[in-house]
Amino acid sequence: MKSEASIPADILAGMIDHTLLKPEALSKEVEKLCAEANEYKFAAVCVNPGYVFLARNLLKGSSVKVCTVVGFPLGASTTRTKIFETEDALANGAEEIDMVMNIGRLKSGDYSVVREDIRGVVSQAQSKSALVKVIIEACLLTDAEKEKACLVAKEMGANFVKTSTGFSKGGAVAADVSLMRRVVGNSVGVKAAGGIRSYQDAVMMIESGANRIGTSSGVKILLEADQAQKH
Repeated sequence: MKSEASIPADILAGMIDHTLLKPEALSKEVEKLCAEANEYKFAAVCVNPGYVFLARNLLKGSSVKVCTVVGFPLGASTTRTKIFETEDALANGAEEIDMVMNIGRLKSGDYSVVREDIRGVVSQAQSKSALVKVIIEACLLTDAEKEKACLVAKEMGANFVKTSTGFSKGGAVAADVSLMRRVVGNSVGVKAAGGIRSYQDAVMMIESGANRIGTSSGVKILLEADQAQKH
């Protein structure tokens, strides 16, 4: 369904995490990603941990944040491993951490493990004033599980809940974004990611309650936003 709403390109740019997480990403592609993020004033670049140091150096003096992923893409590593990944990422210059929740434990009802997982990463990130976004992988959860995941993330001090890794069987869905926003209220951010490839996709997610968009199509989306403003 197409939205009639219109969001100016400069406002939209400040809500986009310009993303490159494919395993075969080349150094020169990360360099291009960072140059585009700087040019278009995106909120952040989101890269794999091995490219955090490069991205931080490329974006020194820029307003663009460096975001990376932890426990990605399965969320099934141990809490201790996720804490170490976070510590390492922060040492390399990451300012935002997108961690994957322990999905299997949540679905098993092992909420104390899920809490400990998120608390450990949040605590490490807060020591360096970094943001944490908790990826709940909504496509693998029932609505009741999505609600529980969001509540636990909020309770443990996460700054955002995020729909998807983009590496599972589904991406961002407007109905999930609406549910997540309803559950966390206005004190926690909602990031929509996975399959957002057009301006209309982005607008629909924002209308549903997202205030951050993860996408590898950021430049295309902004060019479409400019076109929409002219009509």
